[in-house]
Amino acid sequence: MIKEKYTTKDFLPLIIIFIVILAFATITPLALGGNTMDGMRYFMGGFFIILGLLKVFNLKNFAEAYQMYDVVAMRSKSYALAYPFIELTLGAFFITNFKPLLTNWVTLILMLVSALGVYFKLRRKEKIMCACLGTVFKVPMTWVTLFEDLLMAVMALIMIMAL
Repeated sequence: MIKEKYTTKDFLPLIIIFIVILAFATITPLALGGNTMDGMRYFMGGFFIILGLLKVFNLKNFAEAYQMYDVVAMRSKSYALAYPFIELTLGAFFITNFKPLLTNWVTLILMLVSALGVYFKLRRKEKIMCACLGTVFKVPMTWVTLFEDLLMAVMALIMIMAL
C-alpha cells in the first residue's frame, strides 16, 4: 500500500545518495583543478552510475516497475531492460568526458521523456513506487521524482550551451 503523506524518512535513501554524489562532484573538480562544468559532469556521471547499478541488481523487477510510468518503456520491455545500461554508459561518458555533445543531447532527451511519464502519473494522482533507485529501495513517486528528471535535463542543456 502506498502512503498518502510522506516524510523525510521515505526519501532517506535518495537523500543519502544525492549527498554522496554531490560530495564526489564537488571534491573531484577541486582536487583535479576543474571548474563548475566539471562538477556538473561528475555529478551526472555519479548519478547515472549509482542509479544504474541499483537498477541492475534486480533488472526484471526494475523493468516491470519502470514500465508502469515511462512512456517508452510502456511500449517496449526491451527498452525497460536496457535503460539501466544506458544510464551506466552515460555515467561512464560523463566521467570520462567522452563525446560530451552527444552525451548531453542523449541525456536531455532521456530525462525529458522520463519526466513526461512521471508528470502524467502525478497529474493522474496515481500512487506508485518510483523505479529510480531500482527495486533495492522503496521510494515513492512524487514531485521530487519529476524535479530529479528535470534537474538532470537542465544540467544537460546548460552543458550543451557551454560547449
